[in-house]
Amino acid sequence: MSLRALRSSLVASASVLAGTILPTAVQAQQSVTLGEISVVSTSPVGSGGGNSSQAQIFNGPGPVPPAGSVGPSTGTRLRGSEQPLYKIPSTVESVTASDLTIDRASNNLTTTLARRTPGINVSDSQGNNNRVDITYRGFTASPVQGVPQGLAVYQNGVRINEAFGDIVNFDLIPPQAIQRIDVVTGNPVFGLNALGGAVNIQMKNGFTWQGTEISAWGGSDARTAGYLEYGKVSGPWSVYFTGDGLNDRGWRYESPSTIGRIYGDIGYRSQDSEFHLIGLAARSFYGAAAATPVDFTHRDPRAIFTYPQTTTTEVGTLQLTGRVDISPTWDLAGNAYFRRFSQTYVDGNDGNFENCSTRSSFRGNLCFEDDGFSPAAGQSQNAFRNQFLILGQQNQRIPFRAGIPYGTLDTTRTEATGFGGSLQAANRDRIFGLSNTFVVGGSIDAANYSFKSSSTLGVINPNLSITTDPSNPFYGNIPGLGTPQLRTAGALGIAPSSVNGSNLYMGLYTLDTLDVTDRLSLTAGARLNFARIQSEDLTGFSPDVTGTHYFNKINPVAGLTYRFFDALNLYGSYSESNRAPTPLELACANPDRPCLLPNSLVADPPLKQVTGRTYEVGFRGQLPNTYDGGIITYKIGAFRTDLANDILSLATPGNTARAYFVNVPSTQRQGIEVGGEYTADYLRVYANYALVDATFQFNGTLSSPNNPLADDGAIQVRKGNIVPLVPTHQIKAGFDYFVTPDWQFGLYLQAFSSSYFRGDESNLNRKLPPYYVLNFQTKYQVTKNLEVFGLITNLTNNRYATFGTFAEPGAVAGNLRISDPRTTTLAQPFSVYAGIRYAFGADPVPMSPEPIIRKY
Repeated sequence: MSLRALRSSLVASASVLAGTILPTAVQAQQSVTLGEISVVSTSPVGSGGGNSSQAQIFNGPGPVPPAGSVGPSTGTRLRGSEQPLYKIPSTVESVTASDLTIDRASNNLTTTLARRTPGINVSDSQGNNNRVDITYRGFTASPVQGVPQGLAVYQNGVRINEAFGDIVNFDLIPPQAIQRIDVVTGNPVFGLNALGGAVNIQMKNGFTWQGTEISAWGGSDARTAGYLEYGKVSGPWSVYFTGDGLNDRGWRYESPSTIGRIYGDIGYRSQDSEFHLIGLAARSFYGAAAATPVDFTHRDPRAIFTYPQTTTTEVGTLQLTGRVDISPTWDLAGNAYFRRFSQTYVDGNDGNFENCSTRSSFRGNLCFEDDGFSPAAGQSQNAFRNQFLILGQQNQRIPFRAGIPYGTLDTTRTEATGFGGSLQAANRDRIFGLSNTFVVGGSIDAANYSFKSSSTLGVINPNLSITTDPSNPFYGNIPGLGTPQLRTAGALGIAPSSVNGSNLYMGLYTLDTLDVTDRLSLTAGARLNFARIQSEDLTGFSPDVTGTHYFNKINPVAGLTYRFFDALNLYGSYSESNRAPTPLELACANPDRPCLLPNSLVADPPLKQVTGRTYEVGFRGQLPNTYDGGIITYKIGAFRTDLANDILSLATPGNTARAYFVNVPSTQRQGIEVGGEYTADYLRVYANYALVDATFQFNGTLSSPNNPLADDGAIQVRKGNIVPLVPTHQIKAGFDYFVTPDWQFGLYLQAFSSSYFRGDESNLNRKLPPYYVLNFQTKYQVTKNLEVFGLITNLTNNRYATFGTFAEPGAVAGNLRISDPRTTTLAQPFSVYAGIRYAFGADPVPMSPEPIIRKY
């Protein structure tokens, strides 16, 4: 067989992305004509649980049929807010199930998002690749309480930014259950937090996936993982189930990971309706979650700082989705859900304690360091110093002992119960003979939450562990060790917290797309957001926490697309967005009463909501029948988002675990994105570049006490300073190649320019260095049932860091001390994983064709 004939035969045996079986309708001698991811849901409603129409794929680059007509390959109409991509006036980046299988051994969807999507970089503040911050165009979705969030995230049409801090736990979503992920920009229909865009995750169900499959793998750091997946259709009913688990010891000391997830879907479909009952239960446990002083990692890259640092998270969700075709041009879709969230965080920290001042009445007792605090007007030095006396749960004093490296064991527990739903109607009647799509809908999300935090007095042992037994093997008897519920007499700096509260978020939206001609489409719409946030202090230490806050805003959107021809599509839009402060941010805006992050709540000067204005313009298209019968897709775009009253998290003296939130006048994110991909029957090559210019647009003073160039704990920010942890230049490239019809391998490169440390908003210190990372994967189809696969991450064993901040220099414990204030989280070193996937049955069920053409 000639090489060309071998290449051509691959069309009938495997997709270039994941090796899945292609439909027999695609003949071996044809050029690549498989359809693009051509249809995108422009609202979260109806886009999950199988309720979007089957018109997800249109073959070839030709025009999509008019709204309401039959798709060429599916025989179904467009429904709800679905639109062909060429009619969407902003950027859409899509990740498919096949993309996710490449990174299967990582067991994490964020790995795939970061590898494929232009403008995304990750920051690993936790030292665990399951809990990284995703930053898209300078806006963040993070699992860490206290990180200001700028992306809205939906799963099956339900917003999964958690109620208390808007955090996002991507690690609790089983990757093998994902059908598709769309990253959508410039669309206020996605509601609160969509400043930089929305991540819309659509899950599999029994109508879209059938069969029985198991997979197991293992590798570096004693990782063992696997999953079971099952899907079946029986008449009008379908069932889908998957369960998976992962366990490893982590590549740093004291940093194990354990994840367990179960996901299920029961579906019913008739000629004009579809319903799904969906359930998710997940639990994760992680250790050692923090950056490490560079003085320590220079000696041992696996080093950590103080521990224990454990995070235990549990989530359970029940959801009902439905869609009904009311008439040939009207359809109604909606969902209702119940969600339960619980998280416990145990963190060993430097205690930031000292002998009480000679100007106080309590010399010889333990006091909180009063650096960074100032007396109130008319307050005497004695009264001021007395506020920092440390007291226990029974108001007892604690004797001070010199030479003891005091620490604290800080514990927080967050619980939230959320419920709500959405309802949306869509119409595709023609207006004055012109095709038109009209969507109107609303959503309501309510949640009750409770939050508790406290600190127990401990000591930092020479091995950096923090223990609370008064009889210490290293330092002897230490009076007061193990005292719980620590606080200062004035409840300044450190105090327990117990808060109950509730959120109510409501939205009404409308969106209309009118086809003025067969080439020109105009889009206009708006969303009204309303937020009510209530909280009540139960301790008496922070009465100002008790209160109710209201926020509302109307966010418009307007845009157009013009299709010059198949190879050239122009898009442009203007939109507005807003983000209400989270309960955590509202309750922690006072520098005199900073929060343990993700810890205690304190009184608040009120924060304002963040508002954004986004402008976007670009070209995209595809060039069929290029070299060797392949297809080239491309995108060139520019964007800009201006924020007013952006919210920042600022550190306080002595302990990087404590911080508070402030509004700043304005920030800006702007840039360009260029991407292209070539796809043939045996090869897929992609490359993209993003320039992300994230800057502060004001002059002012911010707190950063551990910044070595700070002036009395303050730094000066000038207009044009770069936002930390956002690399300006980002390059991604890779390829997948079939050596034979059964053997495929791929190589993937990510490269990023330098970025500033968190806490260096003044841009005066050395940056985190630029870096690149190279990953390799391969798979071999042994039989039609059995596949073996392998993944190597950080192939060149490059030593780099994606996160950095500052710590207070000085002695820590024993002979350990910090001389260099920089702390970083080094990336995972060279790691190897291998596994198998087995599909049961004499003839495994082939799935419906998945597009192999990258769409921008």
